[in-house]
Amino acid sequence: MPSDQTDSRLRAIIETSVDGIVIIDTKGLIRLYNPACERLFGYAVHEVLGRNVSMLMPEPYCSEHDGYIRRYLHTGEKRMIGIGREVPGRRKDGTVFPMHLSVGEGEENGERIFVGIVRDLTSQREMNTALQQREAHLRSIIETAPDALIVIDERGLIDSFSPAAERLFGYSAAEVLGRNVSMLMPSPHRELHDSYIRRYLETGEKRIIGIGRVVVGLRKDGTTFPMELAVGEVNSAGRRQFTGFVRDLTEHQKSQKRLQELQNELIHVARLSELGQMASALAHELNQPLTAISNYLQAGRRIMSMSGGDVAKLSEIMEKATVQSNRAGQIIRRLRQFVEKGESERHVENLNKVVEEATALALVGAKELGVKPSLELDPSYRRVLIDKIQVQQVVLNLVRNAIEAVATCERREVVVITGVEDGMAIVRVRDTGPGLAKEVQDNLFQPFVTTKPKGMGLGLSICRSIVEAQGGRLWATPNPDHGVTFSFTLPLAEKEGDDGG
Repeated sequence: MPSDQTDSRLRAIIETSVDGIVIIDTKGLIRLYNPACERLFGYAVHEVLGRNVSMLMPEPYCSEHDGYIRRYLHTGEKRMIGIGREVPGRRKDGTVFPMHLSVGEGEENGERIFVGIVRDLTSQREMNTALQQREAHLRSIIETAPDALIVIDERGLIDSFSPAAERLFGYSAAEVLGRNVSMLMPSPHRELHDSYIRRYLETGEKRIIGIGRVVVGLRKDGTTFPMELAVGEVNSAGRRQFTGFVRDLTEHQKSQKRLQELQNELIHVARLSELGQMASALAHELNQPLTAISNYLQAGRRIMSMSGGDVAKLSEIMEKATVQSNRAGQIIRRLRQFVEKGESERHVENLNKVVEEATALALVGAKELGVKPSLELDPSYRRVLIDKIQVQQVVLNLVRNAIEAVATCERREVVVITGVEDGMAIVRVRDTGPGLAKEVQDNLFQPFVTTKPKGMGLGLSICRSIVEAQGGRLWATPNPDHGVTFSFTLPLAEKEGDDGG
């Protein structure tokens, strides 16, 4: 290849390079200064050629530069040659900026020369500073946010665990990083969580991503608590991660529980008032037909005691008594229709979700009582046609009753179970309490029958009415060891499916 062609190519490379190129001799005098250097340092080429390169350096580098070269030429010790490093540069206007400098050694016309490649780091430094500020800002938010933040990868392994998560679950970040997030879940979600992720990765079907829902969390000490979980997804550099925001509902539900108690007290007072009015109305409405029946029967008795009594007259009296009896029956039916609820609105619901949400609310305060709750939910996620709110009221009532039953026992366990039996969905609430006395068990679901010192005895009666209105039934069975199990059935939806996850 001809020399002039090589020189032409090298000149083109030097002229078009985005990095500054400076060539100096052993005295530090500038031999070459490309256009990129002109843009970078602000000097034109004619202003620097033949001058010492130290003019492009701030103190103390400016004063020490010639000493660097002499030391290298004398000792051969490489402190810069062949080593890239960040150093400060000085522009014509006196401003200093960060730059990356790589120095190589060569020969030109039999003389040693040094080639410097300069890259401006100002933009990169600004970007790094901005990035560090954003990271510090984000870290501050994460560390002070009241809600727990947990980041997992597509295998379910924990990548990040915020201080709020440490406080909430009782684990330090070091204890959970790299471990499967299912360790923070009670059964059956612990065993099924990885399959939830695989299903989403395979199908893309979002069943919890971007959807907040109430679930149960598991602390390090084994206790469970109600929490609201919202999950987001991020794809960074081809790597999928899932971010979970967790809010402890314990305190919130305590407030809701107190509000509910106040509402229940008002309802209770209203119910007593209504029962009193009904009793008064019943006595008033029934008084006339019952008095008439009594009078007609007495008249009939007198006629029958008379010899040669008037049979036609007796028949007339009996007919009138029958009319009054029918009238009394009509009054009873009208009152019954008055207190009966109308047809409720039913929808297809996921049984596990309905039960899990209601149980999470019912468990508020269970930890303080030393109760150990657990869920054994049917993994097939049965769909039922129900009034969700009414069924959750039943679950809430049964679980709260179970908690109260075991509160003073040595063994304090409450288990909520879902499944299918005989073509019906079934929910069971099993406790390790003292069980039921025989006299109570026989009339357990009758109104005003209760084992509670301050109970009204209407809860289980209402629960049975709700379940029967849904097309199921409610019953109680003693456990072989301790306690009792309340069970109720619900009709399955016509088309089975799975809307959980």
